[in-house]
Amino acid sequence: MLRIRHEVNGGPDVLFAEEAAVPAPGPGELLVAVEAVGVTLPVVRKVREGAGATPLGGEVAGTVAALGEGVRGFAIGDRVTGLCFGHGYAEYALLAAPFASAVPDGAGSADAVALVRSGLVAQGVREAGQIRPGESVLVTAAASGVGSLALQLARAGGAGRLVAAVSRPEKAAFVRGLGADEVVLYEDPAAWGDPYDVVLDGVGGELLGPAVRALATGGRLVAYGSGGGTVEAYELLVRGASVTGFQIRAVAQGRPEVFEGWRRELWEAYADGSLRPAVHGEIPLAEAARAHALIEERRNLGKVVLIP
Repeated sequence: MLRIRHEVNGGPDVLFAEEAAVPAPGPGELLVAVEAVGVTLPVVRKVREGAGATPLGGEVAGTVAALGEGVRGFAIGDRVTGLCFGHGYAEYALLAAPFASAVPDGAGSADAVALVRSGLVAQGVREAGQIRPGESVLVTAAASGVGSLALQLARAGGAGRLVAAVSRPEKAAFVRGLGADEVVLYEDPAAWGDPYDVVLDGVGGELLGPAVRALATGGRLVAYGSGGGTVEAYELLVRGASVTGFQIRAVAQGRPEVFEGWRRELWEAYADGSLRPAVHGEIPLAEAARAHALIEERRNLGKVVLIP
């Protein structure tokens, strides 16, 4: 099978394709013939900045080709999607059964990888932010796979003033089409407008400080990006504000019943048309470097998907 990996850290050019043996599923695992792979910012950053070569995991969707010992609820031929923590940039990938989910009839594989992991993060971030009807909400990384869904979920949850923060002016029309009332740029926090009741921050790093300072009195910030950053306690004290960290893997492992409930809600919203996963484009697996460059240069509008 074709597989993409890297031996050193660096930019997109360190990725290369190789032939590898099809893996055998272990206990509790599904072997999936991959039809789509979702490219995520954490994986892009891991390639550039991580501690050496590691498997490129992420969201995958495809057809079950084999079952490991003890797997229940799935059969060979089922269409599934889920989180792969091993080699996901490949024609075949292993999914742990608890992280796998059935793909309903009529849903394409690209939509599945755009919806499930990104949607679960967006759903969890909205829940953590406790958005109340009429509140003002700022969403950073609003044109990303997660951000594009977070905008829609925030609007559906009753957000009043909904503002999208993006890296480039040319993304404005895209995020307005997803429900944003206003669009602001990262480079000019002074122009972000009145303070916000809730900030959903998927960027972190140097943007985390301005995001905290954008909070209104009693405001809540949810940090879910892989960019890190430091929060000054004084900035929270003077606002009576709070910061919550969110990671979907922690929910999947520690609160599986919540994780499963969110998955059902996402597919229901997809089926009734109230939630639209945004796919930037489908790029051949062998051209994974081009997909990583697209994300590093902040040019993507929605989820970038690799097709084996």
